[in-house]
Amino acid sequence: MTLVREVEALLEGAGEAAALIGFAPRRFEGFADLAGAVLGAVADVPGDLVQRIYAAHPDLAEISQHDICETARRNFEPGGRAATLLFARGVHAVMAHRVAHRIWQDGDPVLALALKARVGRAFATDIHPAARIGPGLWLDHGLGFVAGETSVIGQDVSIWHNVTLGSTLTDSRPQRHPVIGDGAVIGAGAILLGNITVGAGANVAAGAIVIEDVAPGTVVVGAKARQAGAAKVSFLDRSKA
Repeated sequence: MTLVREVEALLEGAGEAAALIGFAPRRFEGFADLAGAVLGAVADVPGDLVQRIYAAHPDLAEISQHDICETARRNFEPGGRAATLLFARGVHAVMAHRVAHRIWQDGDPVLALALKARVGRAFATDIHPAARIGPGLWLDHGLGFVAGETSVIGQDVSIWHNVTLGSTLTDSRPQRHPVIGDGAVIGAGAILLGNITVGAGANVAAGAIVIEDVAPGTVVVGAKARQAGAAKVSFLDRSKA
């Protein structure tokens, strides 16, 4: 049974649950229609916009379904991939980002940023539409996830809540946000800053602050502030001094 048919079957047997998330059980005309209905229900995103982007980029449905299947596989929650699509906030946030990213690539940054703002309010995330995310991302919980403009996330990465992929505010190079290698796992509350690379299969422990490269297949832990010279960043208006 396809994912679309699985969702239809779940909704038909759980009318009260469907109503709680804004669904009326019905038949969907493919994954694009289903994706539009999901993002419309949970984030009030126009379904026709979502369907249009999926139709223009046929590979997007395959990538999104891989995200959903991998999230269902790693997350150990009941209901399988249909329930994962309907109820997992992280899946919704990633789906919405993939739509915004294609809009950005298609040359409409204003619409892409508007979509980012809309879904950010719904999911408590802030993922820049230019950020590049490979297939198979498990964004567990989704809450508090931030990814800057030049962030790159490889394939089959797992990221928990309240993770930041940010800049140092002192680097103006084209790549100023982290690059996360395939299969990496980043724990809750980790902060990764600057043009650094987290190698394939590496683990970043919960609460870690990372400002240097992480070797593939290794684990990094800990967060300890230390004095490192004079302040380098200020947003004060010097004209008012």
